[in-house]
Amino acid sequence: MTQTPDPAGARGAVDLSAVAAMTTPGAATAGDGASAGPVPGQPAPAAPAQRAVPDGLVVEVTPATLQQALTRTVNVAGLLVLWSSSHPQTRQLIDTVAAVAARQEGRVLVLTADLSGHPELLQAFQPLLVQAFGQPTVPATFGLLQGQPVPLFPGIADEQQVGQAVEQLLQAAVQNGITGRVDLGPVPGGDADEEEAVSPLHEAAYEAIERGDLTAAAQAYEQAIAADASDEDARLGLAQVRLMERTQGVDLNAARAAAAADPADVEAACVVADLDVLGGHVEDAFTRLVDLVRTSAGDERDRARTHLLGLFDVVGAHDERVRKGRTALMSALF
Repeated sequence: MTQTPDPAGARGAVDLSAVAAMTTPGAATAGDGASAGPVPGQPAPAAPAQRAVPDGLVVEVTPATLQQALTRTVNVAGLLVLWSSSHPQTRQLIDTVAAVAARQEGRVLVLTADLSGHPELLQAFQPLLVQAFGQPTVPATFGLLQGQPVPLFPGIADEQQVGQAVEQLLQAAVQNGITGRVDLGPVPGGDADEEEAVSPLHEAAYEAIERGDLTAAAQAYEQAIAADASDEDARLGLAQVRLMERTQGVDLNAARAAAAADPADVEAACVVADLDVLGGHVEDAFTRLVDLVRTSAGDERDRARTHLLGLFDVVGAHDERVRKGRTALMSALF
């Protein structure tokens, strides 16, 4: 993927460490009232003289809508732009990303998050920013594939740089079977006959995911598998939906504390592994369960092994991390 420059030299980047130290969940950040940022839940406007951004292509997320928004990237590649309304210049990147995304005919969904306006989001994304770029720097852009963040670049970037990053993201999306599109209505000059047909059951699953109805999405995928046992897309989709169902409402800190308190607790380890995969820490999840398979026995060992195989399905058989994970599992078993 895209090389990530040093945050200290990233053009237009702002270190949010001071903001992170001052904010607490639910608190307002000084200067937010003067923000010219978008209204949460509404599409961000396009930059002047740029191609118009279709409604629904760019969405500002809030703590309440974050999980549902990430769920949409199971089927559609996503771009996540983190910015700060306390530093209005950081919003410049949203317009650039939106302009590039508008040329992709719905192949990319853009999510934006104001870390100053929503301190809960700052707390949620600060570890990711530090891991990716060394410090909580905004603006920062991540790719999103099946809800998993892929660091792209910190700071302000021009259209050419954003375009190159989007091209690489879409290539990775195709390799992982993520080929859905945001519903933007009819594409001018498009030919519906040339578009790849989507089965009604897959379409029903996509629509259910979009509205946050994971139960209906799972039922649609199950029906698709019952109708065609070789439908790998449905099997992958069902595994991803089941993961999202298992992690809904789970307290990350409490889950990690439980797993740390008893490393032999298979149930606690499986919960943390789920959260790791959902958060993009795939290798950590696989290593945790492989180690448990190696050190446990009987039903507990089989439970850890079965759960790990399910997570392999979530990530996808073509992912190099899955191939390595399967090798490690075989070594742990024999």
